Amino acid sequence: MSSAPSTKSEKTGEGVRLSLAGDWTVYAGQLAETQADSLVPAADGATSATIDLGGVEQLDTAGAWLIDRSRAQLVEAGIKVDYARAQPEYKILLEEAHYRDFKAPPRPHVAPLILLLSDIGESVYTAGSDLIDGLGFLGQLVTTIVWLAVRPSRWRVTSMVFHLEAFGFRSVPIIVLINFLVGAIVAQQGIFQLQRFGAAPFAVNLIGILVLRELGVLLTSIMIAGRSGSAITAEIGSMKMREEIDALKVMALDPIEVLIVPRVAALLVAMPLLTFLADLAALLGGLCVSWAYGGISPEVYLERLQGAIDFSIFMIGITKAPFMALVIGLIASVEGFEVQGSAESLGRHVTNSVVKSIFMVIVVDGLFAMFFATIRS
Repeated sequence: MSSAPSTKSEKTGEGVRLSLAGDWTVYAGQLAETQADSLVPAADGATSATIDLGGVEQLDTAGAWLIDRSRAQLVEAGIKVDYARAQPEYKILLEEAHYRDFKAPPRPHVAPLILLLSDIGESVYTAGSDLIDGLGFLGQLVTTIVWLAVRPSRWRVTSMVFHLEAFGFRSVPIIVLINFLVGAIVAQQGIFQLQRFGAAPFAVNLIGILVLRELGVLLTSIMIAGRSGSAITAEIGSMKMREEIDALKVMALDPIEVLIVPRVAALLVAMPLLTFLADLAALLGGLCVSWAYGGISPEVYLERLQGAIDFSIFMIGITKAPFMALVIGLIASVEGFEVQGSAESLGRHVTNSVVKSIFMVIVVDGLFAMFFATIRS
């Protein structure tokens, strides 16, 4: 049966004798800590102290650490401390659970402006490093594709079809729904704002041009970056953690040929098709709202739509899609190969993959917008 820890102090000619009794284990909890703290004031004024462990019935690392902490506090107060009547196993515990006071090193004071500039410089350096890594990975990917073009029998068609289903076919419902709702919202806001000027029918022009040039491909790319890009990073990252990629290299298989080319090829095929469906869904959403909210009949809607857009506007959005797919595939693959051997690393790189992909998709869309504006001027 366990007994509570206790202490007793006794003045001696040489100083003070601190006698411990009971069970000094983790189960004593707060009581053991309180009793250990009482040792320091009990030795106040003495030049030496002896900690008598003869009455201790049970001792574990938690109790040994508390006792040794009191010893260290007594030594810090200038009192010479010795242990007495400690069993051999207790001596081992006291040595292993030796109390150490770790003090945090003083942090140098740095002006906030310097910290801000340092963070900006580090971000710029990281962005440049990521760009170099991405270009290097793109070179490896292009080299592998050229090598496969010479040897078409090595194309992993089954893998590509599997990923095409995962990235394309299974993304259709969410892509169509999101673009339908966005097309409806754009139509409602366009009609609401333009009807003040008696120009509500021109909302159809707004919907057609905005959806086909920008929104369709942009929303599709963002959804694919969050859905498929994160999946690519997680799959490759988990394979990296389980050393499956190293196993591929041992078997004389190129990880880029086996893992990356089928995924990137599936994205390149799926993205234009999804963009086309997204355009149709957004235009349909605009039609429904224009009819129900703006009183524009489907015949008038389609007629104005034909007058506002042409095939070149449609092709502008479709042309962007493969480049968006390539950017998403590259970033997702690079981040997957950067994963280290922990779940925290996997989560961080999946997050980085989604954030970087969405950012680069918007950047690429802006570059295309400037390019097409320049060639049409």
